[in-house]
Amino acid sequence: MSEGNPLNLSCPLPRNRHNHVLMAHGGGGALMQKLLHELFFPAFKMQAGSLAHDAAVIEIGGQRIAFTTDSFVVKPLRFPGGDIGSLAVHGTVNDLAMAGAQPQWISAAYILEEGFPIDELETVTVSMAAAAKDAGVTIVTGDTKVVDQGKGDGVYINTAGIGVIAHDLVIAPHRIAEGDAVIVSGDVARHGMAIMASREGLEFESAIESDSAPLASPVQDLVESGADVHCLRDLTRGGLASAMNELAREELAIMLEEAAIPVREDVRGACEMLGFDPLYVANEGRFVAFVPAAEAEKAVEVLRGNPLCADAAIVGEVVKRETAPVLLRTSVGAARILDLLSGEQLPRIC
Repeated sequence: MSEGNPLNLSCPLPRNRHNHVLMAHGGGGALMQKLLHELFFPAFKMQAGSLAHDAAVIEIGGQRIAFTTDSFVVKPLRFPGGDIGSLAVHGTVNDLAMAGAQPQWISAAYILEEGFPIDELETVTVSMAAAAKDAGVTIVTGDTKVVDQGKGDGVYINTAGIGVIAHDLVIAPHRIAEGDAVIVSGDVARHGMAIMASREGLEFESAIESDSAPLASPVQDLVESGADVHCLRDLTRGGLASAMNELAREELAIMLEEAAIPVREDVRGACEMLGFDPLYVANEGRFVAFVPAAEAEKAVEVLRGNPLCADAAIVGEVVKRETAPVLLRTSVGAARILDLLSGEQLPRIC
């Protein structure tokens, strides 16, 4: 048939690309991963595997440093247990800590909406300064921009952070190995539920506060204990389930034990009432550690010695992959697939 003949039909692949940015593209789920792999990584000629970490590790003059950047658009600006200022510090230092670094310096760039009250800006800034002091980091540079009224949401904060890696361990996703134990540093889903309660004006029987906190201290405790830490990951957007999907590999899967995952009863109840799965709800003061099974009990004991990790627990193991990348063994013994959501249950969470 001649070219262009309408009878020369074919069956094209379904269109799987969005023409516009969706909220889900920033939620830590499948759509965000697609955006990274199909747009940003190729454009910047980056290797996807090298970006699976929370921070880049760079060697300068024989010294390893960790470098990260982050942006914070949480809504509302203040929530039980924190605000956008303290959250910006905690999120930045935690990314550095996940590379095994001791955070040292961060930047603070403010994008302000015209009309934002100076008193509220002062509150955010004082909070950020206090959080930096508590975390042992210095804010050394920054920037300020203002956008038209109605074109922002009060204030957004962008940060960058630098930390020093003062040990010989290589803590990175590629070191995860079959047989590793998966340890979570504490109860999950509190941050997301605190944001949800504040955003929607909900009141529960007990106050749910965010777990937002700097994690460098418990990580250093773990490193100094001599544990062979293979990988660390903080559980922010997308929660525990999304983090596990990001870290599972083609040949390795992660099996989680539902009964072992610590979730506070008030948080579990709030999730059930609102229709959220706590395994996908964001945290801002929790991380997972992958260590050899023989060292897992010792690692948990070390973490529990830090007040931030009193509820640390072994919640799973790394196994040979046969089906899905992440599985959850439920309380009745069945295996449930934990897949990546398309986006995030709660947008604007950090």
